[in-house]
Amino acid sequence: MSTYTTDRASPFTRAVISSMRRLYPERLADKDFDNTGLLLEAPFDPIRRQMNSVLLTIDLTKAVADEAIQRKDCVVVSYHPIIFRGFKSLTLADTQQQSLLRLALEGISVYSPHTAVDAAPGGLGDWLADIVTGTLPEPEPSTHTAKEGEEKLPDLDENEVRHKPVEDGVTDGASVPEKKPAPKPKRPSMMPRSSTYSKPTYPKPAETEKTLEANSSEIRHTRRTIHPISGVDGFEDAGMGRFVQYEEPQPLTHLIERIAKGVGSPKGFPVAIPQNMQVEDIQIRSVGVCAGSGHSVLKDCDADLLFTGELSHHDALRMTEQGKCVVTLFHSNSERGFLSSVMKDKLASVLREEWEKVRNEVEGEIDATMALKEEWEDAIKDEDVLVEVSEKDRDPFGVVILQSDQEGLPLR
Repeated sequence: MSTYTTDRASPFTRAVISSMRRLYPERLADKDFDNTGLLLEAPFDPIRRQMNSVLLTIDLTKAVADEAIQRKDCVVVSYHPIIFRGFKSLTLADTQQQSLLRLALEGISVYSPHTAVDAAPGGLGDWLADIVTGTLPEPEPSTHTAKEGEEKLPDLDENEVRHKPVEDGVTDGASVPEKKPAPKPKRPSMMPRSSTYSKPTYPKPAETEKTLEANSSEIRHTRRTIHPISGVDGFEDAGMGRFVQYEEPQPLTHLIERIAKGVGSPKGFPVAIPQNMQVEDIQIRSVGVCAGSGHSVLKDCDADLLFTGELSHHDALRMTEQGKCVVTLFHSNSERGFLSSVMKDKLASVLREEWEKVRNEVEGEIDATMALKEEWEDAIKDEDVLVEVSEKDRDPFGVVILQSDQEGLPLR
């Protein structure tokens, strides 16, 4: 006979859900499109129970599901909801449904807070605003746009794999005749090129310092919510997006440096500026920030710089034509660092309190006639609480760097 208590989730799952709702109430989410809350409630098997642990991720991919199963986590908190629309069936043919079915089989539940985190005071919006208002822990850089012939490609990490095409008739160790520089062709051609490519690189927010520790002092500024949300007690400053106004103009180059350090030092990210300007000449008096896809929040924001995860070509073009600048990071790179910098510690702190409450509640629910009484008692004896950030989660896009000592030749 099955040991599943099919009408109950695990006690620890209850504590995780109440903790997330304390930090990021579902009433803050944009219900016009979002799907937040408990998306998968796995039945609890007291005999084969999971660890009292939570795995934080931005996206619940197959790799992250494998990670949670291997770790024996109790709950996956996935910032992006894996379920956006209703299902007509649940099958293994669909990769997302496959992940959900496998997690349910293992007794692992899934909770998604998404835009409730964006809107909450101290949430994603404020974290991004902290990045552009905090001073760097070392002196501000002296930065300028490279002139023609001055470009220097970034160094590769030691662990990055390089691909070097071998020219016909040349083997490792053989001397290569010195070649004269070829003139830059006017049209693409299939001329040979000796190139070095890195493997895709991704920001590593888990290796960055906590935002507030790295930014030991703040640039003087005012801050407000772009689209306020009212009616949620205790969250009076909630809302989507943040507008930052500096008391003194800030060089765009310095803001770019702060952003890079704040989100995990990516190899590069897109920056859009008006066509008649240079990066080093631009001074920024105000910034509009929004995690993820920022157009709906920032489209009417009258800021010098828009800082978001992604913006369409035409939206970015419209902004630069209006004299504004845009920094994007790839969608989830504007969100992922928040998990390790802020959410991990906040959730762990609240979860310890909620787990103690749930343990006392469940203890009062247990009686002599209860099935698997001893197993339930054993489950609530465990005082441990663990919150970790996924090591497998990453944005679908990485940056591949081309390195070559042969200038003026086209890519093959």
